Amino acid sequence: MDLTLARLKEILEYDPETGVFRWKKQSGSRAHPGMTAGATAKNGYRLIGVDGTRYYAHRLAWFYVYGKWPTLHLDHINRVQTDNRIANLREATVSQNMANRLAQKNSTHGLKGVSKNRNRWTARIKPPGQKYIHIGTFDTPLEAHAAYCAKASEIYGAFARAA
Repeated sequence: MDLTLARLKEILEYDPETGVFRWKKQSGSRAHPGMTAGATAKNGYRLIGVDGTRYYAHRLAWFYVYGKWPTLHLDHINRVQTDNRIANLREATVSQNMANRLAQKNSTHGLKGVSKNRNRWTARIKPPGQKYIHIGTFDTPLEAHAAYCAKASEIYGAFARAA
């Protein structure tokens, strides 16, 4: 990445309390001083174009505050992809980042780590670099989910997300 911290701070100001970038200088025909920089992309993240290159706003926020690019993925703690407050961002491995995601969209019950197996409910989890671990089989989806949450907390710590 060729963008320097000096260049970033020359053209953009970042408010770590709101996570919003604003233009300091005119940038193109649509970006005027004081305007919010960037736009939300189809994937839900905010993109900001600087000198012909598009950057994710959360990565720019990290660079702006810490003076270096993140070495890992950046995880939005509250899972809101447009919430780029520095307090909402943390470096994470791929598996940590995945641990903080929601239940899959094809889930009929909305409980992460839980599937139905005939008349019973199964809880399982996939730790980083391993195969799925069978946690147990339960009478209710809530029991299975509670077992999943306990195991996820054990494996992922602060990155574990129940829903």
